[in-house]
Amino acid sequence: MSKNNSPDRRQFLGRMGGATAATLAAGAIGLEPLLGLGKGATAVAQSAVPDDVRSDQAYALRELAARNQRDLPAAVQTTNGDEALYANKIGNYSKGLPHNNLGEVDVTAFNALVNAMSSGTPSAFESIPMGAPNPAQQRKLVNPQSGLAFDMQGADSHHLAQPAPPAFSSAWQAAEIAENYWMSLLRDVPFTAYDTHPLVAAAAEDLTAFSDFRGPKVGGAQVTTGTLFRGFTQGDLVGPYMSQFLLRPIPFGAQGYSNRMYTLQPGINYMTQYNEWLNIQKGAPPTQAQAFDPTPRYIRNGRDLSQWVHVDVLFQAYFQAMLILLTPPSPSDPLSGGGIGAPPDAGNPYIGSLTQEAFGTFGGPFIATMVCEPSTRALKCVWYQKWGVHRRLRPEMMAGRIHNHLTGAATYPIHADITRSTVLPRLFRKYDSFLLPMAFPEGSPLHPSYGAGHATVAGACTTILKAFFDESYVIPNPVIPNADGTQLLPYSGPPLTVGNELNKLASNVGVGRNFAGVHWRSDYTESLKLGEAIALSMLADQRACYNETFSGFSLTKFDGTTVTV
Repeated sequence: MSKNNSPDRRQFLGRMGGATAATLAAGAIGLEPLLGLGKGATAVAQSAVPDDVRSDQAYALRELAARNQRDLPAAVQTTNGDEALYANKIGNYSKGLPHNNLGEVDVTAFNALVNAMSSGTPSAFESIPMGAPNPAQQRKLVNPQSGLAFDMQGADSHHLAQPAPPAFSSAWQAAEIAENYWMSLLRDVPFTAYDTHPLVAAAAEDLTAFSDFRGPKVGGAQVTTGTLFRGFTQGDLVGPYMSQFLLRPIPFGAQGYSNRMYTLQPGINYMTQYNEWLNIQKGAPPTQAQAFDPTPRYIRNGRDLSQWVHVDVLFQAYFQAMLILLTPPSPSDPLSGGGIGAPPDAGNPYIGSLTQEAFGTFGGPFIATMVCEPSTRALKCVWYQKWGVHRRLRPEMMAGRIHNHLTGAATYPIHADITRSTVLPRLFRKYDSFLLPMAFPEGSPLHPSYGAGHATVAGACTTILKAFFDESYVIPNPVIPNADGTQLLPYSGPPLTVGNELNKLASNVGVGRNFAGVHWRSDYTESLKLGEAIALSMLADQRACYNETFSGFSLTKFDGTTVTV
């Protein structure tokens, strides 16, 4: 994808000279209110460098980038219609607000939230009624105003869109909640045991029977033990479930460290009792605490992966992947034994240079900062989708609707596919309810489900990594955890490439939130694509800023197509 009306950088800058300075400086006056500067401050800055052509060039580049973003086709924000369809708002997110005993939101409070988002008035957010029985313990809504913030690079948060998520009564939504239920029952089964475990086979058979399950299938028809809970990207079905970047040792300067983590005790799930579920929907804190396993382990099952994405730092997974990719292999050095020294992308302008090496541009420090840079833009963009457009309910809320529907406490338009599923009788025998067993005591965070913040950041950051490294490079000495996660063993199987394992890394993080019960499959799939679009828009803005002879960033998108930005 090329920038609209974008001239070659050198031609563009060459056309700019002192004659343009007065015009550009005059245009800058319009930025005073935005920058919070008075005329005095602006005048001092301009008089200090009255003939600085470089300043004019920098201004013009920024203006050009802004115009290019503005002139792209406007996004069409399309909802699934649930908010308008159901007067009681059963199809929408409402956690933290007042609820009745069925877990249905107080509509006045819900409308106050919607009106605050529509008006953008900060004081309106402070007037939203909250629902915890003890106000002193009220959990707070997570940053709804983030989706109203502006950014200075890449697409504006309102300029991108996600397609409508599944509707409340649809077969698609029924299939997605069934997958969440099965994930909860299989959290403690090692990924390496999926091909032989009878409950995994039962889950695959059940999901195959759904009329609109959109996870990967063999031949487009059959969910198997080899496709169960896998992602949609190129590479997700190649090799072990976990990406190499979440298993290999991490070289980190002089402080390399293992990828082992502190995980949780098996068999302990939360929010399976109705009163606890209801209080948490109102915004009360949980009454239980997590039970930790004292033995550090490599990620080997859904519970481990759930806990990893419970406490990870925003761009942690991709920063670690960058360290592994950049660091040359050194098996004799225990601190850097995980490094693979992947070659740069073929478009790197320093390949073959006889006199220069990359550093502040196109080198290690540049890549280390660039991989983190789209994270905050990703959050602003997806937070607008969450709070301003879709307000999709969380899986735990849908499970509450199913529980009340099947126990006769209420009647809801639940699709018959889920009521026929074999997962519900298994669940009821174990927990005496149809609620979704959660990996976290508090359940989901207090923001809507669609899109997913983790998956949007994953899509953005892995896109940056794919732009800077050779995606076809085969990872040497791949590994796989043993059944109890205490050791890494050699992996033998199809070759694992950098591009495929970065795709898998993004999917591991996104799907890990589904394993926890806090997100749906479509939250993950569409948010990876949203994050990718955010990163591409950022790279497009930056392309004209480099002095090097550079033909653009090339990479393979999540859908398998190639693009040059």
